[in-house]
Amino acid sequence: MLIVANWKAYIEDLAKAKKLFALGKRLSSAAGISIVLAPPAPFLGILAAKNKSAVTFAAQDVSRTTGGANTGEVPAQAYAAVGATYAIVGHSERRATGDTDAIVAEKLAHALVNGLTPILCVGERERDGEGRYLAVIREELTVAIESLTPKERAKVIIAYEPLWAIGKTADAAIEPDDLGEMVLYIRKVLAELLPGKSSRGALVLYGGSAEPDNIRALAASTSVDGFLIGHASVDPHSFSLLVKNLS
Repeated sequence: MLIVANWKAYIEDLAKAKKLFALGKRLSSAAGISIVLAPPAPFLGILAAKNKSAVTFAAQDVSRTTGGANTGEVPAQAYAAVGATYAIVGHSERRATGDTDAIVAEKLAHALVNGLTPILCVGERERDGEGRYLAVIREELTVAIESLTPKERAKVIIAYEPLWAIGKTADAAIEPDDLGEMVLYIRKVLAELLPGKSSRGALVLYGGSAEPDNIRALAASTSVDGFLIGHASVDPHSFSLLVKNLS
């Protein structure tokens, strides 16, 4: 089970970042759990520099550029150089600031070229009774990976994050049956896009109000391979319970 802790911009203090890192290292010993931390960019290099634990790191985003005169941009190569193993690409909060499907595809390609494993976020803004949201998921997946080589496509991790479920309580979030159906649908689309039987090994995560109260049910009754955790990942008590309930 893969747990990706997306700290977003919640952590502004290095001391707190170090405490959360220490917690992640302790929790990484839980049976069957692999923990990936995605701290703000300035902290990633500091925390990863002397890391000898099972915890790995992810960039929260990468630039669509490869360097040059682009003030403020952080290319995938820079993240790889300071110890990142993964890169979150296409998160709903980045899409909200202007990342189109085409831009997401560029970022995905840059991450792969520089040795980062992309965690591609896809998800519908709302659900409709006619199933049009399924076409949204298919489009986001297809545009993102259709330009990649078959070998590259097989390396991409998918994180399903329906926007309508983000920020909700466990009671108002997605139901296990609905998540199970979406995971199956994503795997069906991947089977069309990935060569041979390689889609069977593709990882599909869920992100969208996964909390200690519902995470066990979401994991137990679906074929999801892990979770992309936001706000709960920066609350030591909540994150500890999350991992405990999964292990």
